[in-house]
Amino acid sequence: MGSIDLPKSPMVFHPEKRSAVGSRNSLAQESRDQQAEVDRLLEEEVDKVINHVTSKLPKEVLERLDVMGGLKEKVYNYFNQNYQNMFNRYIVTTEDEMVKKVRNFIDREEMKVLTRYTPKEIAALLDEVGGTDRFNTGEIEKSIVNMYGHLQGHVQRGVNDLENLTNSLLRQKTDVGAFIRGENAYSVVKCAFKDNIYKPKTVSDVKLSVNILDSELISPIFHYQVTVEYLIKDLISKHIMDNIDKEIEQIKDQRIDEGLDELNDSEIIFEKMKRVENHTSDDKENPKSNRYRYFAKSLMERIEGLRAEIDPESFDQLNIRENLKEIIDIENIRNRGYNTAINSITSILDTSKMGYQYIENLKNTRELIIREYEDTDANNLPDERYQIKMKYYDNAQLIEERKAYDVMIKSLEVEVQHIWDVLDMVYEDTKFWKRISDFNDLAAIYKNKIRKKIKAKTGDPVYEDIEKSWDEISFVQPAETQVEKMNRTYIFEKDKIKNRLILMKQKLQDMYGFRYPVQRRVMEDRLQFLEREFNKFDYMINPYHIQPGLLLDVDITSIKRKKATLDGMANVLNEFLHGVSKGFQDAAFAAFSRRRSTVREDIDMHFSSSAEEEAAEAGGGMAYLDMLNTDTEPASTPESSAKPKSKAKSKGVVDAPAKKKSRRGRPRKSKSKDSGLTTI
Repeated sequence: MGSIDLPKSPMVFHPEKRSAVGSRNSLAQESRDQQAEVDRLLEEEVDKVINHVTSKLPKEVLERLDVMGGLKEKVYNYFNQNYQNMFNRYIVTTEDEMVKKVRNFIDREEMKVLTRYTPKEIAALLDEVGGTDRFNTGEIEKSIVNMYGHLQGHVQRGVNDLENLTNSLLRQKTDVGAFIRGENAYSVVKCAFKDNIYKPKTVSDVKLSVNILDSELISPIFHYQVTVEYLIKDLISKHIMDNIDKEIEQIKDQRIDEGLDELNDSEIIFEKMKRVENHTSDDKENPKSNRYRYFAKSLMERIEGLRAEIDPESFDQLNIRENLKEIIDIENIRNRGYNTAINSITSILDTSKMGYQYIENLKNTRELIIREYEDTDANNLPDERYQIKMKYYDNAQLIEERKAYDVMIKSLEVEVQHIWDVLDMVYEDTKFWKRISDFNDLAAIYKNKIRKKIKAKTGDPVYEDIEKSWDEISFVQPAETQVEKMNRTYIFEKDKIKNRLILMKQKLQDMYGFRYPVQRRVMEDRLQFLEREFNKFDYMINPYHIQPGLLLDVDITSIKRKKATLDGMANVLNEFLHGVSKGFQDAAFAAFSRRRSTVREDIDMHFSSSAEEEAAEAGGGMAYLDMLNTDTEPASTPESSAKPKSKAKSKGVVDAPAKKKSRRGRPRKSKSKDSGLTTI
């Protein structure tokens, strides 16, 4: 084949060259002769017809038919013409359909190429040369995705900065809203703004505590000491819940297919509860019970009590328990959630220009401590700083934290009561040479006169004989119910301690004025110490208000007119919560639908309905009036009787009751309040 015979792309036009524009030959035919094949097909069909005709007709008739020309040639031409017509129609139809398919295929392929970061031609070429193992474009795609992700993160962070600064300018104040946005406000356990002890006019201290519950964590967190048995049971429980959810979805689809009403929230919960027994059981001894349906009882016994570490003396790689533990460790279920939270908070701090010089990751206790500076002495630290403590609590830890909190509040009460008693005795000693120093002295002088001249006449008891319920420091505390016993707030006790500290400082001033004897100096030093320790304790989080989950405790010190650390930490917290927490979801609120009386079809204020609606209403109304004007009721068809009855009627269908005619013989019309349909 010479170079002149080679196909030269669609720019070549020739009726015979293969695959040229206008050619009747294709390269796909290779060495086949298309014209010879068509001729052979037509000759065979013509010979069949001629043989059939010659065998049926007499000889004289055949001689007459052959006068104007050969019959075979005429039949051949007839077949050829009809074959060409049929073939052309087929080709036109095929080309139309092919053009549509090719156009859709090209559109889909172009969309695929647009959604990929690597050109499809390069990916296909690498795949043909060496396969996906040797030439893998996944790393290139990951790097490009990371670049776009970082770009999007920087843009989003800039938008968050702008939003926070705008809100602070509009509010002209600093408050809790500067930290947590509306969708994450529920997670705040405590947030307090107070003046700094050393620089109250220019510097403020902020305490923010956020509690993310176990159920809200995207990646669940487990303690390092949790057993392998617990992890496997947790996996089985999640698998069971997924299977139950799939069964509920099938029930929903089935009810929709049958035309029944959808299940409401309560019915879905009950359906799930009914199916729990199909997947699990309380029978721990029977190896054939449903609880061992996914994990055999013999395997469960092997890993009983197995924790994160195995004694090296009893370690054997060929044991069943070691291999089961290896499977769990490879999946990294134990550390996955905690490590994800650590990586999230540290990377956000780095990219948010919130650097830190001290970090302590207590992995086995699931606790992280990050400080901007290593020093903890407030006298040596700048006025812009922060400290983050992130810790995962389970229920057992919270119980012990609550016990310690109970002991601490009781100890503070004892110490404050002690200095209260000491101050009271010192005050009584100062009244030794004075007849009247306060109201109690005056009341004691007139006590007998009041008893003789007033109480004797009325018969009422003397003031000193009446039982006192109010201690004149705090109001009477109501009796505790089970709610207060299980969730102690200690607000009453804290207020009482705080009021006593204030009263004692005021009492010292009233007693000594501008004199500073040794008694005053000693008591003032003790008061200052107790007040400082009480403020630290009051600044802490009450463990009764924490639920099992991740606790993020942030302490910020920032200059009031600058607020650089405050603004930066606001973005860090919001981005961290968005990446770690699924957020609060109210199923009832999500499934809430408005009442029919509040749903108005004319809310868009159209002057008239569309032409199609008018035509449908007009046609339906005329048909309905014709049906009513007839004397006989329409008979029910088998199709209508065979259809299942649904609770919810389709729109536009009206049940016709017995006809009532007005005096003029016309149907009486009335408007339905609910549906707006005209009933007769």
